[in-house]
Amino acid sequence: MMVILFKKNSTKNLPVNSIRNKSTLYQRKANNYNNWWLRGISPLIILVLWEWYGRTTDPILFTYPTAIARAAIDMIGDGTLLLALSQSATVLITGFLLGTLIGIAIGLVTGRNTVIAALLDIPITALYVTPIIALVPILILWFGFGTSAKIVVVLLFTIFPVLINTMRGVREVDPQLVEVAHSFCSTEYRLWIDLILPSALPFVMTGIRLAIGRALVAVIVAEFYTAVSGLGYLIVSNAHSFQTARVFVPVIVLMVVGVASTALLEMAEAQISPWRHR
Repeated sequence: MMVILFKKNSTKNLPVNSIRNKSTLYQRKANNYNNWWLRGISPLIILVLWEWYGRTTDPILFTYPTAIARAAIDMIGDGTLLLALSQSATVLITGFLLGTLIGIAIGLVTGRNTVIAALLDIPITALYVTPIIALVPILILWFGFGTSAKIVVVLLFTIFPVLINTMRGVREVDPQLVEVAHSFCSTEYRLWIDLILPSALPFVMTGIRLAIGRALVAVIVAEFYTAVSGLGYLIVSNAHSFQTARVFVPVIVLMVVGVASTALLEMAEAQISPWRHR
């Protein structure tokens, strides 16, 4: 009898915080489900309207999703899309990784060392406010029409969002916490590992998310100027021959790559700094 009474009243015996936490968890799951549903319905509406409007216009001036899908199948079949995608991906990944690593390194140093920050302040600001597109012809003149010039362009587009956000993240560390760490005789290494890097990490991830979009733009800009390989070359060559559906194929691919990259970075951030997603 006592066991039965305990089971009947088991929810009453639970701590209030436990019940509240479960309620919050269920509410969060419901909100996530609603968000995914809303995210999925808007692209579907756009595609339906796009299909309807595209079929009523001149195919040379505009196109529609089913025509783009047919063009994509043809371009995959003849190998042009996969070849261009691999060429652009090589440039994107290499330039993005180099720009991210260099940006983080310089941002950490300038954020922590005021002397180095003062020395590099004007050069960093000057390069940041300079339109990188204006430097592309010079970079092609220096590095040629090959992969090297395009990697440098992607690097320059990528480095500054990462650098500036990393530097800001290091400078935003609470000075009182640093003083407390020093009072406990913490070494500089432990200070970086236990305080500075965890505090700066959200800023670093924000810079990386901003940089991936700029890196995609940089790849296409560089390939527009060189016009010898990659997705940018496909856009230019098909536009010259008025094949509108084939022009949209690499554009859609770039959109998918950008959305997927952002989602992967958000997942990585949730794993690296889980305290921000609780």
